[in-house]
Amino acid sequence: MALIEELDKEGNFLFKHRGTLPIPFVFVALGIYAWQAQSQGFPEWFPYYEYVCLAVGLLGQFVRAYTVGHTPKGTSGRNTKEQVAETLNTSGIYSIVRHPLYVGNFLMWLGVALLTANFWFITCFVLAYWLYYERIMYAEEYFLRNKFGQQYLDWASTVPPFIPRFSNFNGANLEFSAKNVLKREYNGFFALMLIFTVFIGIRFYFKTFMYGLPNEWYIIFGVSLLIFATLKILKKFTKVLDVQGR
Repeated sequence: MALIEELDKEGNFLFKHRGTLPIPFVFVALGIYAWQAQSQGFPEWFPYYEYVCLAVGLLGQFVRAYTVGHTPKGTSGRNTKEQVAETLNTSGIYSIVRHPLYVGNFLMWLGVALLTANFWFITCFVLAYWLYYERIMYAEEYFLRNKFGQQYLDWASTVPPFIPRFSNFNGANLEFSAKNVLKREYNGFFALMLIFTVFIGIRFYFKTFMYGLPNEWYIIFGVSLLIFATLKILKKFTKVLDVQGR
């Protein structure tokens, strides 16, 4: 098999499993974090550092939300069966970067990686993410090039794949839809908050030898759980979050 087909095949495989393959990363990060908490402990300022890590993760969620809020139906989805693109997004955030959702994913996972405060693990994460998503992006762009032809080539020639070029920015063609964001992004948001809660629970245990969380995290996680449950119910049993054309 020629390398171009091999990369496309690998990229499509990783695309289909992109929601499950990163799970081992979380367990490795948890192991490093637990070892650090048990063997060396964390300095008194570490809880503030955790909020910085959370801010990085939430920045990634914001990037995803901004992207999803301006995109039409049939694009920028969470589909895993095959590549889908009814139209080519070129405006809004897609005018400064070709893969904004993967930029968002990177920041969300980077927030988790930073929690370990382990330079080598963070470095390995960045390299692994690069290799992992480079193939997914290749497969997506191979698909888009075949489907949209010169339109895609013209867009890709001026818009970088991953590092945004803010000077390119053009306003989005569609208005921002908060409902579309709430409908499509609540799972990722809650997963991020759950992961942070587990990490902080581990630190709390090795510091106090009690199962629990710092007081403020009961509130933070409780609010996150309430948001998740509410949106889950609304999506499953009502059409409140449905938006025509999204």
